[in-house]
Amino acid sequence: MEKISVHKGTAAPLRRSNVDTDQIIPAVYLKRVTKSGFADGLFAEWREEEGFVLDDPSYAGASVLVAGTEFGTGSSREHAVWALKDGGFKVVIAPRFGDIFRNNSLKNGLLTIEVPDEVVEELWAAAEADPATEVTVDLAERRIAFGERTVGFEFDDFARWRLMEGLDDVALTLREESAIGEFEKDRPAWKPLTLPAKTP
Repeated sequence: MEKISVHKGTAAPLRRSNVDTDQIIPAVYLKRVTKSGFADGLFAEWREEEGFVLDDPSYAGASVLVAGTEFGTGSSREHAVWALKDGGFKVVIAPRFGDIFRNNSLKNGLLTIEVPDEVVEELWAAAEADPATEVTVDLAERRIAFGERTVGFEFDDFARWRLMEGLDDVALTLREESAIGEFEKDRPAWKPLTLPAKTP
């Protein structure tokens, strides 16, 4: 998983709240079994609406999505995170996220930042006034900067460390590979192995 410490990019203002995972990636796209190739399904139904923000060329290349409260609620589909990442987003900023969505984001290297509603309003206004406005998200210092504004945010210490080190669940487990190997040496041969046998 890619390490995240500081991210700089332009923002797309998604002025919608209560965005569930079915709106992020409709169920028809869930037949795919890879983590890539979902960009075409990202907000697929909304992209048919006239004036949808992500259809605006001004926001092409935006890597920070700024949304309303309760983003990523609904079903637990991990595909929602894959679709956002495949669509070029590295960070999602909102007042509140669905718990499962936020957990899936952590495991896939998508940074989810919670800030108060008024900060989201400021970010929306800044991005709409000038789509080229750069937003800096500093996970190390736990702060967001845009224009002349700097805002702090809270972030769990362990989750922050994982993202900054680029550690998904598999990588976390492999940090203990030697200890697991030592444990396996004393297990009876008839019991299953925790680690696969190494081939010569």
